[in-house]
Amino acid sequence: MVSCIAAAAILVALYIVTYYNFLKGARCRSDTCLRGKTVIVTGGNTGIGKQTALDLARRGARVILACRNKERAEAAVFDIRKKSGNNQVVFMQLDLASLKSVRAFAETFLKSEPQLHILINNAGIGSNGKTADGFNVVWEVNHLGHFLLTRLLLDRLKLCSPSRVVVVTSAMYRYGKIDFSNLNPPGEGLIQVLRNYSCSKLCNVLFVRELANCLEGTNVTCYSVHPGAVNTEVFRQLKCWMKVFFVPVATLFFQTPVDGAQTPIYCAVQEGIEKFSGRYFVDCKVREVLPHARDDAVARKLWEVSERMVGLGS
Repeated sequence: MVSCIAAAAILVALYIVTYYNFLKGARCRSDTCLRGKTVIVTGGNTGIGKQTALDLARRGARVILACRNKERAEAAVFDIRKKSGNNQVVFMQLDLASLKSVRAFAETFLKSEPQLHILINNAGIGSNGKTADGFNVVWEVNHLGHFLLTRLLLDRLKLCSPSRVVVVTSAMYRYGKIDFSNLNPPGEGLIQVLRNYSCSKLCNVLFVRELANCLEGTNVTCYSVHPGAVNTEVFRQLKCWMKVFFVPVATLFFQTPVDGAQTPIYCAVQEGIEKFSGRYFVDCKVREVLPHARDDAVARKLWEVSERMVGLGS
């Protein structure tokens, strides 16, 4: 019995050392005040998005939670207001799986909100299925929806500069491959979902790279962010048998949403990182991406193809 207790204690100690030294990640130390600033956080009702919104609300910002689920978003608004002491936290309807919803959100926002200083494209999904627009849901939610949203809000960001766009991506971009002849493959089966997810995250990195080129000289900067392996609801639609394996691993070895929010927060508020516009951040530090994620020709073509897919002119 004593030996079993000792072994268990050693395992717990090793887990704690491993987690806090290798898994937990860096923290944003900036004390930047955002009073008088307006922020949009997509998917701000849960996970990384909610923790990001809470931090920015505590800094005094007016925070717009752009979410699909009204009930959950209003509950998040109540919770963030209570914890931050900031009543300038509001919900606006946005379904990134619908280009019509994205356009409606942008139109409503631009009519009702005179300012926008920080846009955080945080929402993401990893599941199968098609959207009403005919795209696989991962492609539309993770890339196309945010691409259109950003484009529709760029003039307001420029008007309120200095301003920033932060796009939450993933280290899964490494395994992404862009096939311009088949950007919208069906999302059936776990392997295809993971391929689609990796491709969408590569698109996030390339989008930010091209966006920085387009924004040069405007005093609007942009950053792509890997938040770390975080235990969130991004794969909430996995089948039950998959969750049996995924949930225990995520619980033990993934970061908490608070930890995962640190790099997005850093890129939203940290002073002096403007020279890194278009770059990729991990653990509150700029990191180089693999060659296929810094191909300017591919990034430009992706921009042009995405424009056509969402119905925008150049």
